[in-house]
Amino acid sequence: MTFPTRPEAFAILTEHTQGESLLKHALAVEGAMRYYAARAGEDVEAWGVAGLLHDFDYERYPSLEDHPFRGAEILRARGIDEELIQTILSHGDHTGVERTTPMRRTLFAVDELSGFITAVTLVRPSKKISDVEPSSVKKKLKDKAFARNISREDIRRGAELLGLSEEEHIANVLSALKAIAPDLGL
Repeated sequence: MTFPTRPEAFAILTEHTQGESLLKHALAVEGAMRYYAARAGEDVEAWGVAGLLHDFDYERYPSLEDHPFRGAEILRARGIDEELIQTILSHGDHTGVERTTPMRRTLFAVDELSGFITAVTLVRPSKKISDVEPSSVKKKLKDKAFARNISREDIRRGAELLGLSEEEHIANVLSALKAIAPDLGL
């Protein structure tokens, strides 16, 4: 089994994903994963690849019956490392794969929050993430009508899995995304 390099992972992502918003979401989750890996002294490249590939099959297979199971099949057929596949599977509660490693817990923790922070940024007049503060994100979390498809419970559980307050987790992911703002178009 092999662990893909970042360029190999990006090629897999773009082979299966065409939509700009889903590609940017993958980059955002990758950035947040790299941030947390560096902070924890973990393998930044491996964690980044997990973030980059976590939803690579979603555009083609968006149902809970298929995602991320179809992606796991695709990666296995390519001889990709099983631990990476299990990490990707663990980001969804419906897969039954436990979040037993720091990388798995972090992937779950940053997925929904990265999307939510992007949504908060896009409703700002400037559409610039540099104008977003953690307090703005926290305030929008309370507005149930805003980005209603993003699970507030998953964001709360993610922070808890990392042993952080929700405020600290928001600040961390926001910092990670600000660092890659040009790549995200934000």
